[in-house]
Amino acid sequence: MKDGMKKDLAVQSKKSSSEFHIREIKDQDVEKAAELIARLKKLNGEFDPLLKTSEKIETNSLQILKETMRDKDHIVLVALSGTKVVGVAKAVLRDRIFYEPREEGAIVELYIMPEFRRGNLGRDLFDAMVSSLLKKGAQLITAEFPSQNEIARKFYTKLGFRSLTNVYAKPS
Repeated sequence: MKDGMKKDLAVQSKKSSSEFHIREIKDQDVEKAAELIARLKKLNGEFDPLLKTSEKIETNSLQILKETMRDKDHIVLVALSGTKVVGVAKAVLRDRIFYEPREEGAIVELYIMPEFRRGNLGRDLFDAMVSSLLKKGAQLITAEFPSQNEIARKFYTKLGFRSLTNVYAKPS
């Protein structure tokens, strides 16, 4: 990501004196960030059997993340505690050609390691992602997550989000 955030964002955790840094993903972060995305996808599978992960989830997560990093329409941020990646957020810019505002910044992944939750890190990672999306021209911020994930629903509702579309599925 060449035109993203210029510097790290240092944030203070409410739960401890630990300092976290949020920044764009770098090559040395990719494997750990891919592991976190795989964990998120496995967690999604706990909400609905139609979200059961494939046996290749780790390999696929790594491959997709590497591809995403080369795409100018994607943003990937990591949250670090020291040098350890403890959170990841991924978003994509989309053109909503039929609607106004047209430029959508869709947060498609947001995951914080369990031991780093319940502070402000999730909110800080979210805020950093929104800032990055706005700098890239997003006029509308959306978030995608499983409909049965009450924790995510409460998190985004608390931030002022509301339901916009629904996806219904029926196994064949």
